[in-house]
Amino acid sequence: MATGTQPPTSHRAATGVRSPGRASIAARHLRTDRWWLSPAATAAGLLAFVAYSTWRAFANAHYYAAPYVSPFYSPCLADNCVPMRGGPNWALFGSWWGLSPALLILVFPLGFRLTCYYYRKAYYRSFWAAPPACAVAEPHRAYTGETRFPLLLQNLHRYFFYAALPVAGILTYDTALTFRDSHYAWGHAGLGTLVFLVNIVLIWAYTLSCHSCRHIVGGRLRHFSKHPVRYRLWTWVGRLNRRHMQLAWASLISVAVCDLYVYLLATGAFDDPRFF
Repeated sequence: MATGTQPPTSHRAATGVRSPGRASIAARHLRTDRWWLSPAATAAGLLAFVAYSTWRAFANAHYYAAPYVSPFYSPCLADNCVPMRGGPNWALFGSWWGLSPALLILVFPLGFRLTCYYYRKAYYRSFWAAPPACAVAEPHRAYTGETRFPLLLQNLHRYFFYAALPVAGILTYDTALTFRDSHYAWGHAGLGTLVFLVNIVLIWAYTLSCHSCRHIVGGRLRHFSKHPVRYRLWTWVGRLNRRHMQLAWASLISVAVCDLYVYLLATGAFDDPRFF
């Protein structure tokens, strides 16, 4: 197989790996498996979540069914929020804010996930085909990496991680509030409590498995032996980091299921089954 620097002769303008200066390899790939299934499934999953979350974020309705509040609307930072007894009602934005209060808070978890190392790989491959899969030629003429706008903003990932921590803390508080009944009496639990518990465990696992978290905990150390506490934390985060992709998808699904559960309760589709 030729590996020179001149592209093969073609009547069309050369693009991607066939651009001038790229290695002259005629085959687009030599894979015999269905390599396109993974990026196609990833694109379908991400599109489904984007469509659902966009609808719910702009709906500005059916996000509270005592004692449950949708994670898409917590904390509720606008004056037009539905009153939630003991809930995360912080009217930092007055009556001049007429849009959905979800738009005020979702920017932080959204920014955290958009700049996440795994999600970058997922949507780069599935939507931009850069590259579409391992050992498959990409269709782009040039590669600039993350050195230009808007991909330069990916460098904000660490700061979005800092913002994601208090959001996860607030969702933990919301989960504690689910141990009340619809009359706000403590010492009760329903199916929604279980849904919220699963969601918050996955949210924390995904957040703490972040590559930035691993670097913050154990990075820039010359000798782990001199920092035994940070080394132990680094190993714990490292174990989670090995499952970062699975946790990214699991937490994405769980937060959507959590919101959907609250929506169904708020619309009267069914009553929350109570365990005790």
